[in-house]
Amino acid sequence: MNHRAIVPVQLALTLAFATSLRSEAQTTGAPPQPRPRVTFEAQTLPDNPTEERILAVLDDVFRNQRRGSMSVPPEDGRILRVLAESIGAKHVVEVGTSVGYSALWMTLALVRTGGRLTTYEIDPGRAARARENFARAGVSNIVTLVEGDAHQTITQLKEPVDMVFLDADKEGYIDYLQKLLPLVRPGGLIVAHNMTERMADPRYVTAITTNPALETIFINMTGSGIGITLKKR
Repeated sequence: MNHRAIVPVQLALTLAFATSLRSEAQTTGAPPQPRPRVTFEAQTLPDNPTEERILAVLDDVFRNQRRGSMSVPPEDGRILRVLAESIGAKHVVEVGTSVGYSALWMTLALVRTGGRLTTYEIDPGRAARARENFARAGVSNIVTLVEGDAHQTITQLKEPVDMVFLDADKEGYIDYLQKLLPLVRPGGLIVAHNMTERMADPRYVTAITTNPALETIFINMTGSGIGITLKKR
């Protein structure tokens, strides 16, 4: 939806709600009472054996491996999957594999788009655990895990990239952006995790919000905070 259209829609909903409260007060003679906030919940439902296998490993990692692993919450993983699949990603680059939790969410998209993931992890123990999880999920054939300091190793990457996911050292985001942005195709995305006021590097925020070649939005700001940056066509 065009952002210019959002304001009238929100205004109409607000006016309708206010009118409803006034009508209720006039009818009952009582002051209007705030209505309970409506929330919606959804879950990822597998529709084939491949998805079922990946989701089973995701559930196990969430229950048994996330403690201390700095992995994303499940709702953020689902956002990554939706973003990757919606743009038909053929090559996703992730900086900060950890134990592979966010990567597994993205493979749910990549098995459908025929894409692949290149993911970078500096910690040997986490890298080993991630490889085990990829093997259990049956996605090792579409995931390349590069072990070492990504500030150096990503310079070896030459292929076009459809989507980048940053979830490593926050002060390093600006360096990753500078090195990876030239590889991101027009219409591609750079997604950054932990974009809250407490955690985000101001230099990175400035870089993605002042470049006219980029369009950035921030979502889930009451949670972990995600920055989604579009490289304009």
